[in-house]
Amino acid sequence: MTNTQTTITTQHQFNAELVQFVNQQVLPLTGLDQQQFWANFSQLLNDLAPKNQELLETRTHLQQQINDWHKANPTFDPAQYQAFLRDIGYLVEQGEDFQISTQNVDQEIATLAGPQLVVPIKNARFALNAANARWGSLYDAAYGSDIISQSEGLKAGKKYNPARGNHVIGLAKTFLDDNFPLKHGSHHDVQAYTVYFRHLLATFPDGSQSGLAQPCQFVASSNPDVEPTSIVLKNHGLHIELIINRKGAIGQHDIAGLDDIQVESALSTIMDFEDSVAAVDSQDKLEAYRNWFGLITGNLTATISKGNQTQIRRLNCDRSYTDKNGDDYNLHGRSLLLVRNVGHLMTSDLVQTAQGKNMPEGLIDAVITALIAAIEIKNPQACRVSNSRTGSIYIVKPKMHGPEEVAFSNELFERVENMLDLAPNTIKMGIMDEERRTTINLKECIRAAQSRVVFINTGFLDRTGDEIHTSMQAGAFKPKADIKHQTWIQAYENNNVEVGLACGFAGKAQIGKGMWAMPDEMKAMMAAKVAHPKSGANTAWVPSPTAATLHALHYHQVGVFAEQQAIAERQVTNQSDLLTLELLEETLSPQQVEAELDNNIQGILGYVVRWVEMGIGCSKVPDINNIELMEDRATLRISSQHIANWLLHKICSPEQVMESMHKMAQVVDGQNEGSEGYRPMLPNVEQSLAFQAARELIFQGRNQPSGYTEPLLHQYRSWVKNESRI
Repeated sequence: MTNTQTTITTQHQFNAELVQFVNQQVLPLTGLDQQQFWANFSQLLNDLAPKNQELLETRTHLQQQINDWHKANPTFDPAQYQAFLRDIGYLVEQGEDFQISTQNVDQEIATLAGPQLVVPIKNARFALNAANARWGSLYDAAYGSDIISQSEGLKAGKKYNPARGNHVIGLAKTFLDDNFPLKHGSHHDVQAYTVYFRHLLATFPDGSQSGLAQPCQFVASSNPDVEPTSIVLKNHGLHIELIINRKGAIGQHDIAGLDDIQVESALSTIMDFEDSVAAVDSQDKLEAYRNWFGLITGNLTATISKGNQTQIRRLNCDRSYTDKNGDDYNLHGRSLLLVRNVGHLMTSDLVQTAQGKNMPEGLIDAVITALIAAIEIKNPQACRVSNSRTGSIYIVKPKMHGPEEVAFSNELFERVENMLDLAPNTIKMGIMDEERRTTINLKECIRAAQSRVVFINTGFLDRTGDEIHTSMQAGAFKPKADIKHQTWIQAYENNNVEVGLACGFAGKAQIGKGMWAMPDEMKAMMAAKVAHPKSGANTAWVPSPTAATLHALHYHQVGVFAEQQAIAERQVTNQSDLLTLELLEETLSPQQVEAELDNNIQGILGYVVRWVEMGIGCSKVPDINNIELMEDRATLRISSQHIANWLLHKICSPEQVMESMHKMAQVVDGQNEGSEGYRPMLPNVEQSLAFQAARELIFQGRNQPSGYTEPLLHQYRSWVKNESRI
């Protein structure tokens, strides 16, 4: 036992700093007994850790059987393949239809549709920005992004550009005309907005007036008895606020005195302990837990320095207005916070057996994150702001493989509720549909958590990484970009929505879609991401508060719940399409192979070097064309698995891969030149732990469990941290 451990029971050793944090800061706010808590925690680990290990062994056993089948059946027969998957228990029988029975779900998840942010919990500033992104300025989002051209005369420089500003204002007022139309006339021509006998009136320069085409869209205002200072409108359940200030920087030049339009943006935010976080030891995990504690209690702060000015950032308060009847009209000032725990694979030195064996990190996460979230339920006075208005705790559980693993997580949450003295199903579960065994058994996965499930979503990158790893022995896969345009991916996206709706998600739970990865390409996002609400998804991931504000416009444009009603009537996806193997049929030229390798390897090195050397789990990483992409481990998984697959089937050689790695190391070093804390990989790559980690991820990729990158990343990052301590 080291000096960082303390013995709480005879069964397990708990990290001393964890014990101190929980005993001194968390448990006193819950009313739970210290000794009983640690005893229950130890017993939970004692009971569930062996089950966790059995599930991981099942993954390995199933994968070996699939590998052997492909080796024995080089000619792929879809019918025989499906029969085989059923025989080994990979594909389970679907039971009778059912409806989820989840209760006490907040409206942000159950009855509203809007953007969702995912943010690394270790970065307090990012976490606060995301939580506060419930509201965003449409003027700022449009002015600072590429949805307004940067052509001559419209460029956004250091000083305000009135010409660009006029284009922004024009775009914003067109948005009002499209979604909050007046009965007569246009918002572009309004001279003044007033409130008159519970109605919003727009006055034009000629003295004529008009109300809204749908008067019910006006719901509240501030200072309504004279010229209002703000007007609150509502469409598809989402609010916008017109800020009226004739002395404001913008309002003084606007005919109606409109100084800004505030848009209800990120309805929910996932505080992430998983793919976007580089947390490899107890020190990292405690930092993350402390930030989660600060968010729940409302006391988390971050110091922001810009030039000579310093700001203290904290959680926003709620907003209050006057409704049509003169009563208070209160709106949430922050996103509803969910927390994403880690999956079943990794272990943590936060808790060890008496023999020094690390315990499953996912079990530890469930206990500690739920304990912290329970403060709001048990002692609301201890929280400066509130999160869930329904007394629920939302935990997103990633990388589960099939119904058996979902049932295990359900059992885990039941045990946590019991030890924290919480009502049954207080802890709600988000199921990430990102592994193939979950996709093809999604209905039964949902059934396994039907009284607590509140979320399913799709994620192309992890799902494709698992697709490649699972079918590694079947043959060489198509180039990475081509895989995204094949039959299976559309079947996957459609199936997720169809199964969710068939299981009763409408009005009760979220159906989500994946991340827009290019945070600086907002014009392209606005053209493409409207497809997500049209697909019936009532949330989709965005990479920044700005993106959340802009993507929120799509949910005014599209009535998601009406789309869901139509989708529920269509023919369901054919399961055979979900099991299509997207194998390479044509012969690639040497130039095509080289380009694919360079693209994949540049992305791998660009991400790994920051993860391993700098402990950055999510950031904007320039791709081979210097387009910055918001990267996390999912990108790394698909790229490393793809090269491993090509190596196995001799589409490329080890020598070609190493040649590309050296070439791309020079590119990545150049892209990061001048970055604080960056250590170049060249000229001596054998002294670069980041380069070595990337090499291992590729050449040992097919031997990694499910193709996951965490084991190797954690190993190399730990070595870097140990180096820094010497």
